[in-house]
Amino acid sequence: MAAPNPNHAQKNQCNFSKDFDYSQRAQWLRAAVLGANDGLVSIASLMMGIGAVKEDAEAMVLTGFAGLFAGACSMAIGEFVSMYSQLDIEIAQMKREKRMTNNGQNDEEIQKEKLPNPFQAALASALAFALGAIVPLLAAAFIANYKVRLGVVVAVVTLALIAFAGVGAVLGGTSVARSCPRVVLGGWMAMGITFGLTKLIGSNGLEM
Repeated sequence: MAAPNPNHAQKNQCNFSKDFDYSQRAQWLRAAVLGANDGLVSIASLMMGIGAVKEDAEAMVLTGFAGLFAGACSMAIGEFVSMYSQLDIEIAQMKREKRMTNNGQNDEEIQKEKLPNPFQAALASALAFALGAIVPLLAAAFIANYKVRLGVVVAVVTLALIAFAGVGAVLGGTSVARSCPRVVLGGWMAMGITFGLTKLIGSNGLEM
């Protein structure tokens, strides 16, 4: 019996990678990556903003949890409404094509098509947002020193941004080297702007 040809196996693997349709992941991947990054950046920025005017950890953590609950609900509802609108449009288009071609496709066959799933997208967005949001919360919850707490939050959020960007790039078949710096820079800007503007407002006499 002839030994298996390693070049043949490698060729098949390459062909599989080329033939794999990454767009099949687009529906849940888009919602999950968007939710995780949004949860991470928005909650971290919110906590940094509170940290600009309040030094106690309790204020930062409570604000972060309030943002987590509000943001997860907002992401889920927004994604559900958006995907349902897309679903209605695609079903209407398929029905128009059915009437024009008269191919006898019934409603059951339409439902079997690869259509957007609003419930799946909403759940993915909410869970991903919560997953991202819990990172800065855990980083701040157990550190009493004010300056150390802020530094740890920034460091942990940076590492999480790199991880989320890398996973999203790998699953989506895009460049990790281009994705990670872009995501990290955006996160730094969001936290820095929120901290700076809140500090400015607080220093001008508006106190909590």
